[in-house]
Amino acid sequence: MVPAQISRREKEVLDLISLGFTTREIADKLYVSHHTVMSHRKKLLTKFGTPNVANLIRKSFELGLFDF
Repeated sequence: MVPAQISRREKEVLDLISLGFTTREIADKLYVSHHTVMSHRKKLLTKFGTPNVANLIRKSFELGLFDF
């Protein structure tokens, strides 16, 4: 169960974070600004109730949000 609904774009950002892409690389891949990616990261941290990206990814894996 996902703690809060995440948008399609937030899921895309989450997937790219889990693959090790930097904020700048994610922005380039999704054709958005660096600030937009940072906003998605902050929203994901809040929705998952995690203090950092490492915990965000761990919790996402525990919830089965990844296909790989």
